[in-house]
Amino acid sequence: MRWQDIDQQPCSLARTLAIVGDNWTLLVLRDCFLGVRRFDDFQQRLGVTRHVLSDRLRKLTEGGILEKVAYQQRPLRHEYRLTVKGKDLYPVIVHLAQWGDKYLAGEHGAPLNRIHTTCGHTLEAQLQCRQCGETVKANEVRVEESPGFEGKLLVNSARPA
Repeated sequence: MRWQDIDQQPCSLARTLAIVGDNWTLLVLRDCFLGVRRFDDFQQRLGVTRHVLSDRLRKLTEGGILEKVAYQQRPLRHEYRLTVKGKDLYPVIVHLAQWGDKYLAGEHGAPLNRIHTTCGHTLEAQLQCRQCGETVKANEVRVEESPGFEGKLLVNSARPA
C-alpha cells in the first residue's frame, strides 16, 4: 500500500494519519493551540519552507481541522483557526507532548507546563472510561469490530502487551 492511499484503510487511526500524519503537521497544530494563526507566524516559528507549510495548511483546511478566515481585505490576507473538529485534537497533542516530557526531556525537565486554569495545578492527561471514570491502561482494553467496520481485521482482538 502507498501512503497516499492510507485514508482507504478500514481503520480510524490510518484515516486520521492521512490528515495529520505528515512531517510538520503536528507542529502546525501545536502552534495553533498556542495561539498562532497567521502564515508568516507559522513560518517564522517553525522554520519550514513556505511550500511545505502551504501544503500542510491546505490539507488541514481540506480535512476540516482548520478554517481559513480573512482578517484583511487589501491586500487580502487570511489566518487559520481551529474548527471544533480541530479543537478535538487537543487531547492527542497533550498526550504526545506528555509522553515526550516523560521520555525525551532534558535534564531540566519538560520545556512547558500545562496549567489547568480552573484549579491552578499542572495538567496530567489520562485516558479515562466515560462510564466508570477509572483511568485506563492499554492492557485493560479489548478491541472489537463494530458495525462501521469494513474490511479484514488488521490484528487480532487480543489485549495489547
